[in-house]
Amino acid sequence: MKSLYDQTCRECSQLITQRYSTSFSMGIRAFGKSLRAPIYAIYGYVRFADEIVDTFHDHDRANLLEQFRDDTYRAIRDGISLNPVLHAFQEVVNTYQMDTGLIDAFLDSMAMDLGQDRHGRKSFDDYIYGSAEVVGLMCLTVFVKGDKEEYHRLEASAKRLGAAFQKVNFLRDMQSDFEERGRIYFPGVDFTSFSQADKRRIEKEVEEDFQEALTGILALPAEARFGVFLAYRFYTKLFEGIRRSTPEQIKESRIRVPNWRKAMLVCSTYLQMRFGLN
Repeated sequence: MKSLYDQTCRECSQLITQRYSTSFSMGIRAFGKSLRAPIYAIYGYVRFADEIVDTFHDHDRANLLEQFRDDTYRAIRDGISLNPVLHAFQEVVNTYQMDTGLIDAFLDSMAMDLGQDRHGRKSFDDYIYGSAEVVGLMCLTVFVKGDKEEYHRLEASAKRLGAAFQKVNFLRDMQSDFEERGRIYFPGVDFTSFSQADKRRIEKEVEEDFQEALTGILALPAEARFGVFLAYRFYTKLFEGIRRSTPEQIKESRIRVPNWRKAMLVCSTYLQMRFGLN
């Protein structure tokens, strides 16, 4: 039955999310039931594209990424794919009439990782847009169920939230990005001389992104609001750990939020959303 194939593909994307990200898995489970499968599908898609550029070093990654792009658009056009990740993703794109320009921008940013390991301000902003802001916009398309007016009303906040998440990721992963891949994303930053001034400048950007994002989070449809706010709380807690760390600690280790603290955040976030408690 086609319905069985569809459901199996959706479950593949759910498994990918659970394997790769505890935080996002917990956040997605907090969404209304109708939103979970589409958001798993988006995460599975972007996760596999990221794997191509970050992991498959013994293969022709540029060719694999281009093939992934071609297969993506073939799946969207045909409404089916034998790749379960692409099949689940095309279902979301076609159901919610997602702007395919978001997909192009995302894949273009992934291609930047294949040949660019330093960024100026413009290329950094372009990378942040394609690698993170558009993912927020993909999810927003689902949250508003394709409503264009609601999408445009919340678009700016969704972009700022994606940007904040990505910049926090870059700070958290600075050591592995540099030592394993030779990358420094932040413009004007030298890993070997990463300073307190560098760190504070980046933190100020992230703080502003989070502040702007919160307004949009609180205006999301009820089905999406708790899950997105929970992800926001996870990341602001991670950001607090980064702010307490020295530049040397960031260069030497990966800052984490323990699972027990994540569990506590789920409870406190629910109470905050349900009863307005701090």
